Amino acid sequence: MDFIETIKNKVKENKKTIVLAETEDIRTLKAAEIVKEEGFSHIILVGEEEKIQALAQSNQVNIDEISIINPKTFTKFNELKEAFYELRKSKGITLEEAEKILLENKLYFANMLVKCGYADGLVAGAVNSSADVLRPALQIIKTAPESKIVSSFFLMDVPNCEYGANGIFVYSDCGMVQNPTSEELAEIAITSAKTFQQLVGETPKVAMLSHSTLGSAKHNDVEKVVKAVQIAKEKDPEVELDGEFQFDAAIVPSVAEKKAPNSKVAGHANVLVFPDLDSGNIAYKITERLAHAKAYGPITQGLAKPVNDLSRGCNEFDIVGVIAITAYQCKN
Repeated sequence: MDFIETIKNKVKENKKTIVLAETEDIRTLKAAEIVKEEGFSHIILVGEEEKIQALAQSNQVNIDEISIINPKTFTKFNELKEAFYELRKSKGITLEEAEKILLENKLYFANMLVKCGYADGLVAGAVNSSADVLRPALQIIKTAPESKIVSSFFLMDVPNCEYGANGIFVYSDCGMVQNPTSEELAEIAITSAKTFQQLVGETPKVAMLSHSTLGSAKHNDVEKVVKAVQIAKEKDPEVELDGEFQFDAAIVPSVAEKKAPNSKVAGHANVLVFPDLDSGNIAYKITERLAHAKAYGPITQGLAKPVNDLSRGCNEFDIVGVIAITAYQCKN
C-alpha cells in the first residue's frame, strides 16, 4: 500500500480537524474535496463563503458539507482577538491592531483557530512563501516545551527504490533553518529521528551528510558536521546516528563497505540530515524531479501544534498528503 494511504487509514480512527487558509487557490479547494470524499479528516476553509463557493462551482469542485469560517462573521472572533492580543502585547501590539491583523491575514486567523482549539492543525504554502506561513506559527503556536529549535523535513517516497525504508526517507532540514550551527544540526538530527519513528514506524538510521566521509576532506564546513555528530550522540546515545558521510556512503551498502566499513548506519540510512538549507532544498527537488519521488512538505517539527508548509509548485494531491501527515502529527 502507498505510504500516504497507510497514513490516511491510521488517522481515520480518530479524525482531526485541519484548517486551510488559502481558499483563493483552486488546488486548496480540490484537496478539501478529496479529503471530504476519502473521509480521513475534517476540514475548515477560511474566507468568505460566497467567494469560496463561487470558485469551487466554476471549477466543478464540490465542497458542500465542508465547514467555512469567515473571520468577519465568526461568533468566537473576540475570543481569538483577545487571545492574540495577550500573546503579542509584549511586542507592542494594540487590541485594535490585533483585530486588524486577524481580519486581514487569513494565516494569522487560521493559526489562532489552532491555538484556541477550534482546529487541530494547519496546512498552507501553496500560495504563500514559507516565511509567511511559518512566521505566524512561530508567534502564535510557538515551540513545543521539549524542543529547542523548530525545523522542517520532507517525507520522500521514492518509487522502485531499494534504499532507505523501501524508498521512504526523511530529508531534513530542507525548508527552514538556513545555516544551522553544530548544536542546531544535532537537534535537527535527533528530532528527525523521532519524526521518522513516528511516521514510518521503523528504526531511524540517521546520516549526517557532507562532501566528506569520515575525514576524507578537511574544511570548516566538514568540522561543523563532525561536531554535530558528537553532540547528537552525547545528547541521545540511543539514536542510531553517524557521520560525516557523503550521500552514496550513507545509503548504498557497497559504497559504505569501502568508505565506512565500521559504521552501522552507513549504507542503511533512512534519515538524511543536510548541512545547510541550500543542500537540503536542492537535494529534495532533484530527488522529486529526476527520481519521480513524491515529496511531502516541508513539514515542520518542534512546534507545539502542527502547522505545515507546502511547496508553491504543489498539486492538490500533494496538499492531501500533507493534510494526512498533519492529521497524524495531531494524533501522536
